[in-house]
Amino acid sequence: MTLIEQYVTNNHFGKTLGMDFKIIEPGVVHYYLTIKKEHLSTPKAAHGGVISAFMDGLLGVTGLSAVEKENKVVSTVEYKINFLSPALLNDELIGIGKVEKMGNRLIIVSGDIICPERNNIVIAKAMGTFNAYPAEKAGYVV
Repeated sequence: MTLIEQYVTNNHFGKTLGMDFKIIEPGVVHYYLTIKKEHLSTPKAAHGGVISAFMDGLLGVTGLSAVEKENKVVSTVEYKINFLSPALLNDELIGIGKVEKMGNRLIIVSGDIICPERNNIVIAKAMGTFNAYPAEKAGYVV
């Protein structure tokens, strides 16, 4: 089982929220989430925590996709998020993540969350720093 497959199997939090992703190429990822009733904090709009979790997942998997061939995983050091528009009930969101810069241990990743069915309105933007480290330390078998 690949490291990415192990990540998918063990990411129970992402499954609970209904998140999914596709690696376009190492360092470029598309993430997917449909806003459901369970995600709402008002009658119409998603809680900011859902969008934050979605963004953290997007940025993290983007970093992971860039280092998994080295048998490394990543952890979030920090990220800054800007909420630009609300995500509404039934919105099908797409997150687009891209590695901006890679060092030996630190990876800088950017992300945008958009809603294609609402004219690609930008829901949130973020920039984050991730630490790459050996997968064994996180409990993965490589």
